[in-house]
Amino acid sequence: MQKNYVIGFPRIGEKRELKKVLEKYWANQSDFSEVEYLASQLRKRHWNYQKDAKVDFISSNDFSYYDNMLDTSILLGAIPKRFENLKNEELYFAMARGNETCVAMEMTKWFNTNYHYIVPEISKETTFKLNSKKIIEEYKEARELGIKTKINLIGAITYLGLSKSVDNSDVYLHINSVVNTYKDLLLEISKLDEQVIVQFDEPLFVKDLDSKVLSLIKPVYDALANTASNIKIVVTTYFEHSNEATKILVNTPIWALGLDFIYGAKNFESLEYIKNSNKILIAGIIDGRNIWKSNFKDKLQLLEKIALTIPKEQLIVSTSCSLLHVPFSLKYEDNLDKEIKSWLAFACEKLNELALVGKQFFDLKLNLEETSTIKRNFEDNNQRKTSPKIHNIQIQKELKNLKILERTDKFEDRIKVQREFFNYDYLTTTTIGSFPQTPEIRENRKNFKANLISKDEYEKEIKKYIDDCISFQEEIGLDVLVHGEPERNDMVEYFGEMLDGFAFTQNAWVQSYGSRCVKPPLIYGDVNRENPMTVEWIKYAQSKTSKVVKGMLTGPVTILNWSFVRDDISRSEVAHQIALAIAKEVNDLQNAGIKMIQVDEAAFKEGYPLRIENMKDYAQWAVENFRLSVSTSKIDTQIHTHMCYSEFNDIIKTIEAMDADVISIETARSGNRLLRIFKEVAYKQEIGPGIYDIHSPRVPSIEEMVNQIKALLEVLPKEQLWINPDCGLKTRKWPEVKQSLKNMVEAVQIIKKGEK
Repeated sequence: MQKNYVIGFPRIGEKRELKKVLEKYWANQSDFSEVEYLASQLRKRHWNYQKDAKVDFISSNDFSYYDNMLDTSILLGAIPKRFENLKNEELYFAMARGNETCVAMEMTKWFNTNYHYIVPEISKETTFKLNSKKIIEEYKEARELGIKTKINLIGAITYLGLSKSVDNSDVYLHINSVVNTYKDLLLEISKLDEQVIVQFDEPLFVKDLDSKVLSLIKPVYDALANTASNIKIVVTTYFEHSNEATKILVNTPIWALGLDFIYGAKNFESLEYIKNSNKILIAGIIDGRNIWKSNFKDKLQLLEKIALTIPKEQLIVSTSCSLLHVPFSLKYEDNLDKEIKSWLAFACEKLNELALVGKQFFDLKLNLEETSTIKRNFEDNNQRKTSPKIHNIQIQKELKNLKILERTDKFEDRIKVQREFFNYDYLTTTTIGSFPQTPEIRENRKNFKANLISKDEYEKEIKKYIDDCISFQEEIGLDVLVHGEPERNDMVEYFGEMLDGFAFTQNAWVQSYGSRCVKPPLIYGDVNRENPMTVEWIKYAQSKTSKVVKGMLTGPVTILNWSFVRDDISRSEVAHQIALAIAKEVNDLQNAGIKMIQVDEAAFKEGYPLRIENMKDYAQWAVENFRLSVSTSKIDTQIHTHMCYSEFNDIIKTIEAMDADVISIETARSGNRLLRIFKEVAYKQEIGPGIYDIHSPRVPSIEEMVNQIKALLEVLPKEQLWINPDCGLKTRKWPEVKQSLKNMVEAVQIIKKGEK
């Protein structure tokens, strides 16, 4: 019998149905019952897709209205006090997004992916109380459809390990309480069926854990696995190897271990432990994080290598992680180059790959259609290797012959020239770059791309938006302006559309957080920039004001980390090609009179490897490529950059090495603790800590912002500080943005008046 396993499945819907119904509900245009109905239809559809693809192990509780970590906080009853008077969906979405009286919980990246999770808040006083309704109902829902699911849960150690202690207490003081709550849940689950498989996701195990955390693994899984005799427990890890944890887990009564053999090749070192324990190995060999078609020959070789140690009867073939991180289906990609499309596999296609690789590996009989698919797989993979679309000899030579790889002027010299050139003093106000993408702007771009309007009509609307944007910023008194980016669909896709080596999809959306989805470009070949990408729009904006307008670019590392990247050369080589393209754009901007240029590296931190042993190499090439991207800038050209959701303690020296003149960072949800490291290391460059959270519709008051700025001034001197929101404003509505920015400028004026 074939054995295959899917860690988890996308939930946003093949056409972003969940996004649309959520945003309708948040806009008070529908009742929550409409959200619930649509969600039930999506779950049914997604389960049936997997059933039709002959997946043996299908998940329930991988679906979420917003985020699975948030769901786990609700499940465990770990509700911060400020939300305790709220109930049901009002409570749930207030925790995620905030409301008029409650600040949202912190949000950060899920390991080194572009998915965000809601960070649990833990204190000494936190209590846990089981709320199992969602899990039980979803299992029964699937059962009524004739599908017996495994139940997905976030593991206790990962849940606490990714939590934030709000009172500096040890989050693991609560490990027994969380385990006991999970035991109560397992007892409820045990009544659902004769036998139920429960998957505990423990991705924290792939990091470098100290002995204290490792010591928790055995007692936790001894307790959970002994709760009910009819429950089989699977512990899954992904994104790297988990050898230290695996060595311990094989000595617990769990049923199976899920390991990632795509991004955790060192998991091979654990195979002897697993073999001797007789545990089932769920081998993750179908890539859950990238979109390239599997090479069946390579996958079978990988499985056969595993089978040298683990008997086939002890093996289940799996995705490397949840398919949440890839787009839903290729079936809507009618406009994609047919050759490039033949190299791809999205979530639904990966289900079929999983089934076919499993059939071949377990020596099951293939029908004619399956035999034909296997043959085509071989042909498509060979054709990709030799395609002339992949290689650009000219750009390869240009990179090889580069002489200047970074700026030659020191920061201390640059900043003197820049302060005199731009004539600013302190607490300079600006924004991160984007302004709200209105329905009208989106429709204008859509119509232009569809050839429904002329270029003149399109540009007229873009210019009108820029005019209004500049006028508003001048009116409220911002110091440094931006053009608002109305011409840009996405901060990565926009640039990729003008670079060789990138391909774009119609519907390859991936969930980033909540209802927010992104459509990453596909980098399939050598990257080259033929023409300027932003110069004309920034020049136009600058012509409308006497104030400084920042040029806005996306950095090479962020473009890399927010794309699906070719896997036939190293990521560092791809980043090097992108960096050269950005360097050319920086030079064209400054030659056009744009002397303040922001090169965003929002995703710089999330690209870090999860193991310390691999971090140095990444940091080195990531810094080198950022420095190359701004290497053409002159002494009076001020380079800004922006970083998202970063804990900087471990990479502060790397940030210094990037040598940007000004860095803006997201700190609004995480407090000023992130800034202290800049003070501790005597960071010299200027900093723009975000003083309000743009991921919430809540408008902070002037008083709140005054207090926030005062708190910043306790950490860093005023001359070093810029004042800005914590991220771009693209996803917000104009009324929120206008009031928030007015309050921000007013808060700075109050601070400055108080000093006179």
